[in-house]
Amino acid sequence: MNLFGRNSHHRRAQPPAAPVATAVPAGGATATAVLPDPTLASLTGEWMIDPAHSRIGFSVRHAMVTTVRGAFLEYESRLYFDGRDPARSRADIVLYTASVDTGVEQRDAHLAGRQFLDAASFPRMTFTSTTVQLADKDVYRMTGDLTIKDTRRPVVLELAYIGHVTDPFGYERVGFDGTTTINRSDWGLTYDARLAQGGAMVSETVRLQFDIAAIRATPTA
Repeated sequence: MNLFGRNSHHRRAQPPAAPVATAVPAGGATATAVLPDPTLASLTGEWMIDPAHSRIGFSVRHAMVTTVRGAFLEYESRLYFDGRDPARSRADIVLYTASVDTGVEQRDAHLAGRQFLDAASFPRMTFTSTTVQLADKDVYRMTGDLTIKDTRRPVVLELAYIGHVTDPFGYERVGFDGTTTINRSDWGLTYDARLAQGGAMVSETVRLQFDIAAIRATPTA
């Protein structure tokens, strides 16, 4: 999760291990507490998502025998990372529902329609972080509120830090992979077509995927 950029907009068109400290909680049981890697302190600041090397997408089982994958091609974000204290990191992401793209125009129109996202009435879906914690070496756990249509519910993203480099053009780059799984019905996406064999045409379980690359934001005066 060591990349948080500000106001990035995408339109159509992979660290050292974190040191581990031992703590003894009440009752005498031994537990391990993961501490931030001090070398990541230099990454503190704002980062901009690089749309050419990033994807905010999803996958869902279709007709019980195959998986449909898609992505949202238009989005904005306000992101910040604190390498000294990950709890101070934050993320706000806006996805434009009409930009859903699975590679099949008719299916995209169905997903953007009233039976699913209802993009005409609800043009945006949002994620706003509420807490961030270091869960394991190179793994961050970000809890936040996901709003789809008029329903807001908490979700937890597991974010794996991929690495940090300076590219041949002098840009600092960082990357992470994130994922969470939701039940679409919890957000009012209740399309329920059934197969003759009795299964669902579209699974209620949806996996959200964040494959993100970012460059350090240029400070503004």
